[in-house]
Amino acid sequence: MGLFDKLVTLFGLRKQEVKVLVVGLNNSGKTTVLNHFKSEDDKSTEIVPTVGFNIEKFKNQNVGFTALDMSGQGRYRDLWEFYYKDCQGIIFVVDSSDRLRLAVVRHELDLLLQHPDVSSRALPILFLANKMDQRDALSSVKIASGLGLDRILDKPWHICASNAITGEGLEEGVTWFTQQVRQVGQPGNRPNRTGPLASGKNN
Repeated sequence: MGLFDKLVTLFGLRKQEVKVLVVGLNNSGKTTVLNHFKSEDDKSTEIVPTVGFNIEKFKNQNVGFTALDMSGQGRYRDLWEFYYKDCQGIIFVVDSSDRLRLAVVRHELDLLLQHPDVSSRALPILFLANKMDQRDALSSVKIASGLGLDRILDKPWHICASNAITGEGLEEGVTWFTQQVRQVGQPGNRPNRTGPLASGKNN
């Protein structure tokens, strides 16, 4: 990429196209999250469980996203790793009210982080502590602690509480994510860790 092309991309004068993975356990709200960013004409009125994966498209800050919405059902999670190589970022959705399966979420995150196609690159990861409106929802701080996010030192990550139904927390999270994916592959890019946002429950 020449200097002119870099400047055009840097200042947002040319739409950038990126491919991202959206992962998480079943019933965490992945498809509902993506539905929020679709245009009104494209939004689904009925959300059904994902089988295998779906491909969704949306735009944010002059960046065109092709999102692979991966099924979180146990029998399909092995498919995630086949798509790590081609993605430029990962959105990991966590059901913050599902305390019983937080250990399962951490196990799947461990497998993801240890995979060569992920561990070898500074891929940005956005963690959405979803369903923040539920009475038993853990705060984003506790989700971060339960998942051990502080150990992620080699790639940028961010976590925020969200409600995919109302959209609360999604815009802020995806704004951060968009800024990060723009930098993927650019020289001198360093991991930028950010801790849990203050918003959301503090259970």
